[in-house]
Amino acid sequence: MAPPQFGEPLPVVAAPEVLAFLARRRSASAQTLTAPGPDAETLDALLTLAVRVPDHGKLAPWRFIVLEGSAKAAFTAAAEARAASRPDAEKAAGALVKLRRPPVSVVVVSRPVRGHKIPVWEQEQSAGAVCYNLLLAAQASGFGANWITDWYSEDAEILRLLGVGPGERVSGFIHLGTPSEPPLERVRPDMGALIKRWSPA
Repeated sequence: MAPPQFGEPLPVVAAPEVLAFLARRRSASAQTLTAPGPDAETLDALLTLAVRVPDHGKLAPWRFIVLEGSAKAAFTAAAEARAASRPDAEKAAGALVKLRRPPVSVVVVSRPVRGHKIPVWEQEQSAGAVCYNLLLAAQASGFGANWITDWYSEDAEILRLLGVGPGERVSGFIHLGTPSEPPLERVRPDMGALIKRWSPA
């Protein structure tokens, strides 16, 4: 479906099928994600949908780094070498199974515009919304997806390898592929304990 053009009316209409989809949304375990993943054309379409998020100030305070094919294998090998040199080498290496197996990974980088009237925190939340929107778009396209921020999201050497610059942060690695087994429903929060309807004293 072609994206709407600038200024095109976008009527708000009920979409019960979207509510049904959200009621069953579930991240797939990264360890279960195998080929095929989204091809380049499909991934571009998913990323185009991912950026349709609240972005106060129209700053686009995020960007993507795509890891796929031989480049992803080379990045994973470099991450394995880095893991071996860390004080927590065994734990760090064990976490890489979530990076190694999925055929495609997208690094969502938060790049807030500092000194702007829009608070940095609000811009960082927009980057988080991009991560979640990408999960939704991937699942709606029939792929499994998992949003992870592990040690390699903050390791200085890995960040240099990725080209994450000063003032930028990794909001998450979004791992994409085809689940080898369906995810199972997990325990959900008690909504009664989370909702308070305010009223004046």
